[in-house]
Parts: sequence; C-alpha cells; structure tokens
Amino acid sequence: MASSSSSSSWCVFLVVFLGLVAAGLGQDQDRDEEPGLVMNFYKDSCPQAEDIITEQVKLLYKRHKNTAFSWLRNIFHDCAVQSCDASLLLDTTRRTLSEKETDRSFGLRNFRYLDTIKEAVERECPEVVSCADILVLSARDGIVALGGPYIPLKTGRRDGRKSRSDVVEQYLPDHNESISSVLDKFGAMGIDTPGVVALLGAHSVGRTHCVKLVQRLYPEVDPALNPDHVPHMLKKCPDSIPDPKAVQYVRNDRATPMKLDNNYYRNILDSKGLLLVDHQLAHDPLTRPFVKKMAKNQDYFFKEFGRAITILSENNPLTGSKGEIRKQCNVANKHH
Repeated sequence: MASSSSSSSWCVFLVVFLGLVAAGLGQDQDRDEEPGLVMNFYKDSCPQAEDIITEQVKLLYKRHKNTAFSWLRNIFHDCAVQSCDASLLLDTTRRTLSEKETDRSFGLRNFRYLDTIKEAVERECPEVVSCADILVLSARDGIVALGGPYIPLKTGRRDGRKSRSDVVEQYLPDHNESISSVLDKFGAMGIDTPGVVALLGAHSVGRTHCVKLVQRLYPEVDPALNPDHVPHMLKKCPDSIPDPKAVQYVRNDRATPMKLDNNYYRNILDSKGLLLVDHQLAHDPLTRPFVKKMAKNQDYFFKEFGRAITILSENNPLTGSKGEIRKQCNVANKHH
C-alpha cells in the first residue's frame, strides 16, 4: 500500500513538474517573439512622445520651411536601405563612412533639427524613444505641414548601431535609372507600381540641385524637355559643371513649390519634369496610366502615397531586443 501511495505521489509530482517546465518553455518562446511595430507604442513608457515630436516639427517648420522637405527625404533615404533603423543619422567614424556622406545622399541636410527633436523628447523620457521612430514620425508630421495627408504610422522601432553606406547604391534608385529598375528596387520592399508613382510625387515639393540635372541641358538640351521650361532651367543652372558646394537649384514645381500636391503629375505629363526619372515616369507604359490618374485625382494620389509611405516606414525594422535606443541620434551608444 505504501509503495502504491508513493508511486501515485511521484506520478502527480511528475505531471506538475512537466507542466511547469512546459509553461516555462512557453514563456521563453513568448520572450523570443519580437512584438513588432504597433500604434502608439509609447502610450505607457512615454505618453507625450508623439505630441512632443509633432509640436517640435511645427515649431521648426515655422522657423525653417525647408525642414519639411528634409523630414520627407529622410524616411526614403533611411528606410529604403535595408532597414528603417536611423542608420542614416550616424556620423562618419574612423572605421565607417556615414550614409549621409555618400554621393546618393547629396543635398540631404537639416540633421541638426532632428537632434533638436530628440533633445526635447529626452527631456521628457530619457532613453525611451528611438531615433528611428523620431525620423519616421517627423516625416509623418512634415507631410502634413506641406499640405499632404495625415498618415497614421506605427512605432516601436529601435536604432541600428552601424552605417549601411557600403550598400546604399544597391537599394536607393538613382535619378538616371530605368523605370523598370526603380520599380524592382521598390518592389523588393513590397511597394507596387501605383505606390512607386505616388512616392515620386514627393518631387512636387523642394528643389533639384543643378548637379543632378545638367546632363539634360549640356552640351545639348534634351529634346524631350518642354521648350517653354528650358530658359528657366538654363537661367538657374548656367554652368555645365556646377560647383557641388554652390546653392544652385531649380524648384521642382514652380507653381506650388511648398505644397505636396498632384501638380507634379500635370508637370511631368507636360514634359516639365526636371530629372530623367520624372520624364520616364510620365511616358513609360507601366507607369503612365497611374500618372494620368493622379494628375486628375489628388485624393487618389494621397491614398496611394499614404499606403506607400506606410510600407516604406515598416521596412525590416529592428524591434524588441534588437538594436538599441540611442542617446544621441548621430552616434551609437558605447557598449563596454
């Protein structure tokens, strides 16, 4: 009887023990699963984070209108290169060239104002909000400042620790590439043809440096350019080999240069696109139908633009235990 009783007790103990082990394994598995991006990620850890970022973007835009162009360009240059992890913001070190200093990043600026936003957030919640999320949310709010749509974007990104300058050329389309190549690069991120057409609508605002477009003017004017637009371009870019440090540029859209709108599509259909990619977008059979639709319907442009920005902002982020929360956006934290 005693033997039978002890045997029963042992069986009960074994069942309970195995149950506890299984539960523990389950918890480990849960810990291994990264939470990913969610809406309002900081609602508990830093409830004011998004409001602070929005307020700072508005203040900075009021003082320096061109910051909004920078916010918008940042999301493209950071998120399109392997991961949306603020690697774009890292400075050059003795070992690694910064993405900011590659040829493909020519004209990028206003990074100091991202530091201003980061400092404001740090005062409220030290070492909680990532530079990657600040970069993405400042783009969201910059789009609104330019008259574009409000795009709800998820948060929860963490910051990368290294620059990706060695692969920038592989991921960022160049303004002289074929449309099929541009579509392929964006397609690898999950952005389809109407999404690509909409993203290039960002050329509705800001300016293009003469360095990027003189090959369409010298030694001979590209016959594909609208002849009515050429004198203005030649006036703004009088040198066949412009000084890259000189501030020589042409406004992307002379009619509404500070407004994100569908006027860009009307311009490129009228052969007034500054870059070769703008012209190709309007005339390639793969993209022309979407260009024509967006030229007629700004709501459609905004809908596709918002969808494409969302996909771009969620490109391969670092979440959970990956990456870090940088104390300063231009340098990785020191790990001892």
